[in-house]
Amino acid sequence: MDVRPSVARGLSTNRYRRDACEYRDVDRSVLTRTVRGLWDDDILPSLSDLVAVPAISPAFDPAWAEHGHLAAAIEHVRGWLAGRDLPGATIEVVELPERTPLLVVDVPATGDATDTVLLYGHLDKQPPVANWSEGLGPWTPVVRDGRLYGRGAADDGYSGYAAIGAIEAVRAAGGAHARCVVLLETGEESGSPDLPAYLEHLKPALGEVSLVVCLDSGGSDYDRMWLTTSLRGLAQATLTVRVLESGLHSGMASGIVPSSFRVARQLLDRLEDSATGEVLIREMHVEVPANRVAEVREAIASAPGVQVSSVPWAPGVRPVTTDEVELGLNAGWRPTLSITGADGLPAPEDAGNVLRPFTTLVLSFRLPPTADAKASVEAVERLLTQDVPYGAVVELSRVEHADGWNAPELAPWLRKTLDVVGEEVFDAPWRTVSLGGSIPFMGLLHDAYPDAQFLVTGAVGPDSNCHVPDEWLHLGHAARITEAVAVVLDAHTRR
Repeated sequence: MDVRPSVARGLSTNRYRRDACEYRDVDRSVLTRTVRGLWDDDILPSLSDLVAVPAISPAFDPAWAEHGHLAAAIEHVRGWLAGRDLPGATIEVVELPERTPLLVVDVPATGDATDTVLLYGHLDKQPPVANWSEGLGPWTPVVRDGRLYGRGAADDGYSGYAAIGAIEAVRAAGGAHARCVVLLETGEESGSPDLPAYLEHLKPALGEVSLVVCLDSGGSDYDRMWLTTSLRGLAQATLTVRVLESGLHSGMASGIVPSSFRVARQLLDRLEDSATGEVLIREMHVEVPANRVAEVREAIASAPGVQVSSVPWAPGVRPVTTDEVELGLNAGWRPTLSITGADGLPAPEDAGNVLRPFTTLVLSFRLPPTADAKASVEAVERLLTQDVPYGAVVELSRVEHADGWNAPELAPWLRKTLDVVGEEVFDAPWRTVSLGGSIPFMGLLHDAYPDAQFLVTGAVGPDSNCHVPDEWLHLGHAARITEAVAVVLDAHTRR
């Protein structure tokens, strides 16, 4: 495996800085060597085999139980875990009736700590989609230039391996960790519909969760550790505007029958300013917290230009503004509307002179982390169904909503630990990112354990191609993230 040389930074340093939570028992060189060896010899071969499993998330594979791919992914990782040297650990496949399976690994504390660290990831994958580059494919693992290509490599197959690798490494280096529970679900890409039931089922066994580590995120480059401090919520609806029972010749009906597309366009004007992209729905706007604005400014200063340079622009297209801070706030804390699907529109080569009976559009809103998603979607329904032009029939279907998440403030011990990680693992200060995507697990866990600390991070970068062709995992960065988690696990016992 081609792991970047920077993983080896700090090999001559035998102990972490003592002024940042007393890491005097952790042998730095052993920690680094252990992580590197695990990724080279144990993790990469198994992760590559996991890529080959077409474990498509249930929203995209309604026959998932019959196909058995989610179960195969669970079994593959379970088999790998069974061969690890983790004394006292238990591995359990939990499967509630008619729900996607869950893999739970329970690793006892090295000392007498009574609280729990919960480490999260998922094994389900996005659909394969077409147009992968030559020599690549969704279910064909390929290693090139320190990258592992294939669906689920970055999102999020590596997470369980990294979590277990961090636990093994901190033990090998003489450190300590609290009880660690690794939870790998198989429905995240479908919005984690089964997770609330599993959390309720497992709550008595989990005990007091004081730290949550989520490895389903990333950042703006591969030079540092990025913490996700907020996630946008979402509101979705499928809008159908119907004006006819069946199509009519446009030469006979146009000018008499209003165009369903024009009516839909008028309705969209109630939701969004088409000139600026500003969402006009009051319920979707919040005041951005001052600390998040400051974090965006720091992130932009550390990785200038990355928000624009990582986008595959068509020739001549410009971003909505040249102010990078505004772009960061747009992507993390302001509502947006995207039209992600359509129906009632024939392909251009099939389009005749017909005034179509209906137009269907899929509306996808991203909401600020602290916006009320339920109130937002209710506002959308009200604006689209009241006083409709020409009395056109409006149908709303597949209406969904989910709240976002805003992380609690970092505890002093965790902030100091991250400073050490930035200096000695990455040779660059850690930074934060407000992501436009959603991880439903975070809000659920925050509600269940309001006093827990959250470390939401990962190895995904701006060009990792998650959800699209040529998905890839930066192997060197994944190894450094693994090492960073090991350091945090040890520090957590000494806080």
